Amino acid sequence: MEFLKEQYEKEVVPALMKKFNYKSVMEVPKLDKIILNIGLGDVKDNPKSLENAMNDIQIITGQKPIITKARKSIAAFKLREGVNIGCKVTLRRGKMYDFAYKFFNVALPRVRDFRGVSANSFDGRGNYSMGIKEQLIFPEIEYDKVDKLRGMDIIFVTTAKTDEEAKELLKLLGMPFKN
Repeated sequence: MEFLKEQYEKEVVPALMKKFNYKSVMEVPKLDKIILNIGLGDVKDNPKSLENAMNDIQIITGQKPIITKARKSIAAFKLREGVNIGCKVTLRRGKMYDFAYKFFNVALPRVRDFRGVSANSFDGRGNYSMGIKEQLIFPEIEYDKVDKLRGMDIIFVTTAKTDEEAKELLKLLGMPFKN
């Protein structure tokens, strides 16, 4: 599944060099990492939900997630500092490209009424973040074994300096933006 990395080197780099007039190949933006995060609000009521979320994210990415903890106490949410509240995975190199290819070409087309992802979710520094409502869009997740539908945040971190460069990079890699 190194297809996306090969596509990046053969098609994306020359296209970006031509469009943005880069003088060196090293100036061309590239995908740095992909972060998947699941935040759980029901951990205090259902401690098994964290274990199930970690299992789901490990099946999807092929990498063991780390547990995220609360940074500060918030009484309104009945949350104490240091309590487990979610899990996340940071994908790099080969696994990152494998996940991106699978996400663009298999998972996103399975979303109901899908017309493309929003082009407004860039942060101003060339990073793109989006949320998905349920983990069932990934083919590895079996519907019968899901205890609860969980959403997740997916962040694409690039080395691009502007949102325009990052959008062009992600579009050339295959991300389906709305027209």
